[in-house]
Amino acid sequence: MALREESPYGAFNFLVKLGDNWDDAALIGGFSDVSGLGNEVKYSEYRGGNDRDNHVRKVANTNTTDDVTLKRGLIGDTRLFEWLAATREGRFEPRTVIISLQDESRAGTVCRWKLEAAQPKKWVGPTLAGKGGGEVAMEELQLVAESIVFTSP
Repeated sequence: MALREESPYGAFNFLVKLGDNWDDAALIGGFSDVSGLGNEVKYSEYRGGNDRDNHVRKVANTNTTDDVTLKRGLIGDTRLFEWLAATREGRFEPRTVIISLQDESRAGTVCRWKLEAAQPKKWVGPTLAGKGGGEVAMEELQLVAESIVFTSP
């Protein structure tokens, strides 16, 4: 029996949804980069006093979600910065953020990462230079989240 070979999915077909409905997300604009999707499980060491072997056991403990960075071209929409400003002023507005990887034809989602209770941590504005180049003014938003869930439809 022959093995089925599949090409890996391209990293360029993805959608980012901020908030609970697509209407709000559609107005925020497209992102060119998403980085930092990760999760780490921490372990505690334990050795029972009556264990025969002289080694510790590794017991799963808490886990942490890495900070996720979203980058996009500056489009004049200030809602990302306003979300950070609200958090800075004590008005916490955690959101569900969903990053969906699409297939090559953009006909469907192949996998999805859901950041639960995401909040803005850091906003970085564009680097401006008067050398007359063709660079795009970029902004980035760094998010913290309480957990990350990976799903595959």
